[in-house]
Amino acid sequence: MTVEFAPAPSPALSSSSPSASAPTPQRAAAAGTAPGGEYLTFRLGAEEYGIDILRVQEIRSYERPTRLAHSPDFIKGVIDLRGRIVPILDLRVKLQCPEASYTDFTVVIILDIGATVIGAVVDAVADVVTLTPDAIKPTPQFERQGHVDPAFVTGIASLGERMLIVMDIEALLSSDEIGLVRSVSPR
Repeated sequence: MTVEFAPAPSPALSSSSPSASAPTPQRAAAAGTAPGGEYLTFRLGAEEYGIDILRVQEIRSYERPTRLAHSPDFIKGVIDLRGRIVPILDLRVKLQCPEASYTDFTVVIILDIGATVIGAVVDAVADVVTLTPDAIKPTPQFERQGHVDPAFVTGIASLGERMLIVMDIEALLSSDEIGLVRSVSPR
């Protein structure tokens, strides 16, 4: 199964032209919240996360990657994606969640992080939701608790009975780690 995304502005986000007061990702990050927009939601264990849909290139069924010697634990290996070698990261390992067995629901989200394309293994993809900037509440100031480092969280959104942890996928992969990812992902 492969689902490809062609990121485009959603008419549901705004019916008017962007204004100078519209939140930009930089302004939203400075304010400690995520910008509004569309987010792909996925599950890791009992927790539900959201990432900016504009970072998602496609969603693929999990296939066992080719392991690379001396790579960090969270890099499971690489796959050949239409002639491009793509590193595959296990977000459970990266976020120090208990390891889960891979099931039929396990998928790889192919992400475009600037000049780098990576795959992120998640338990399951839930859906795509549209969030307004005021629907995303600032992250509470707390020490690292559980499996989520607050530096990776840009906000929390309530979706009915569900709580969605809005992640900054670029912050999740520190510059040192992105350097590691780029070293296994030739252009």
